[in-house]
Amino acid sequence: MLANPFFRLPLSLLLFLLLFVSLGGLLRAEEEAAKDAADAKPAANKRVKLASISIAGAFPETTQQVGLFGEMEQNLRETIKRIGQAAEDDDIQGLVLRIRSPLIGRAKVEELCAAVRRAQAKGMKVYADITGAQGADYLIASACDEIVMPPSGSLILAGVRAEVMFYRGLMDKVGVRADFIQVGRFKGAAEPFVRSEMSDELRAQFESLIGDYYDQMIERIAEARDLEADRVRELIDEGMFSAAKAKEVGLIDHVMYEDELRERLRTENDAEKLAVVRNYGKKDVQTDFSGFGGMVQLMQLMMGVEPTRSRSRGDRIAIIYAVGPIMDGASEQGLFGNATLGGDTIVKALRMAAKHKRVKAIVLRVDSPGGSALASDLIWREVARIDKPVVASMGDTAASGGYYISMAADKIYAAPGTLTGSIGVVGGKLALSGLYDKVGLSVDVIARGKNSGAFSSTQVFSETERAAMKQMMLDIYEQFTSKAAEGRNMELEQLKSLAEGRVFTGRQAKENGLVDELGTLRDAIVGAKELAGIDKDTQVDLWVLPKPQSFFETLFEGESIETSAKLSTQLREVLPEVTEPLAASAWLRQLFEQRAATILPYRIEIK
Repeated sequence: MLANPFFRLPLSLLLFLLLFVSLGGLLRAEEEAAKDAADAKPAANKRVKLASISIAGAFPETTQQVGLFGEMEQNLRETIKRIGQAAEDDDIQGLVLRIRSPLIGRAKVEELCAAVRRAQAKGMKVYADITGAQGADYLIASACDEIVMPPSGSLILAGVRAEVMFYRGLMDKVGVRADFIQVGRFKGAAEPFVRSEMSDELRAQFESLIGDYYDQMIERIAEARDLEADRVRELIDEGMFSAAKAKEVGLIDHVMYEDELRERLRTENDAEKLAVVRNYGKKDVQTDFSGFGGMVQLMQLMMGVEPTRSRSRGDRIAIIYAVGPIMDGASEQGLFGNATLGGDTIVKALRMAAKHKRVKAIVLRVDSPGGSALASDLIWREVARIDKPVVASMGDTAASGGYYISMAADKIYAAPGTLTGSIGVVGGKLALSGLYDKVGLSVDVIARGKNSGAFSSTQVFSETERAAMKQMMLDIYEQFTSKAAEGRNMELEQLKSLAEGRVFTGRQAKENGLVDELGTLRDAIVGAKELAGIDKDTQVDLWVLPKPQSFFETLFEGESIETSAKLSTQLREVLPEVTEPLAASAWLRQLFEQRAATILPYRIEIK
């Protein structure tokens, strides 16, 4: 039997080893006790960080300019991206949306609400900070977990209303005669110039349209605030609420100032400090341009020179933004954000995407009331000939020419509140001879050809001119309806029953087969991936076209048809009485410049 070597050690060394083991155990015990105490003790030094994102003012679909002004501008695509970024950020414990009267339609409202729901699905709590809210503001806020308003705030839920201004009386006074031809009983684009009140057909359109917007508003509020639909109708009929009253009836959650909200959130999160990251995710705009280096940097920003970015080599989905009234030629961008959709520009973008090997599918994002029948048809043709999947995603408006360019897509998505349809044609002119007489002008004419005066600005159409104009417009209408029927796989007569200028909400259009699905731009991208054989969860590059213009490109591109309305979006809240007519002037000129137009019958804003 062998002796245990342990007992051969000197006694002093043995005692040292025993002491070392004992001390180690005591130290570990103390560490574990301290850890347990730390877990049990309130986090006195805990720091909570919230992201704050403003939703206010003009809100274009995407960046319209590169460089300094583009980075300063807020837009829908970047805002949704920032909301998603906050939801993925481990340093952010909550999101505050400061909603301040954004100038948006119902489709953009749905895009923002969907972004909020995605953030909530990732465990992010979202707070709505509103002050003086109306329809669109409140619908966005209703998607949030809690709605907060200061004591002096107000909430106005006055329902949905449409107003049409008629110019016939004014034109009679100044000696101007409007002579228009429309194809389609409901195609009322010219009614404000030839009538003093709505026709029965136009009134029927508004009754249907406003009725569905009203129903959607009730359904959204009832679901979000856990109220009965009849109760929501009662509240809308009441209409105007102080902050205290809004809380009492269950339309908001808290009445408090911003500093009180921050203190409440700090307490709720058991934190010593609460930090709010203002304008979370927004690019910092360089404003120090002193010295030669600063001047060079300013010039680069003005020219749209962007830093070099690494690009992946994976699959791409091209997103082509078709935004604004449709015009022949190139798109034009006003200095202050108003844009026209040029047929040549969109055709070029479609061809770029179709030829690019990494682009597997195309999403055509449409926010347009229509315009030139020619430009609309050229865009339609380019979409139809692409052999890659093309999905149309409708924004606030995709009507008339906006619907025309969508109908060749393999699949069409619309928001429930999208304004769409309006399959019809209108054309005409203003005859100014009466005005000329009043101001002492005279016109003498030498002409050959019985229809040579068809587009004269002096006289109304003659009988032969009217007949020729009507036949041309009938041909365009037959082309429009035939292509729509083919694109929607409908019998022509069935499609025509939905045409004649009739306008629908996205939800109504889905029920009638004019669109395939109700969904957001994100849904359309997923649909495009599926059509291209790409798994919906696979990350792909998003390639945005057409490329935004730089400041200098905008400055020197020539006069836009919306020059008179360039300041309208910036000044609308301050001087609405002045800017609304200026904004309308862009639509009027759009209507008068086209020989035959596929354009929405009227300007409409749903508030």
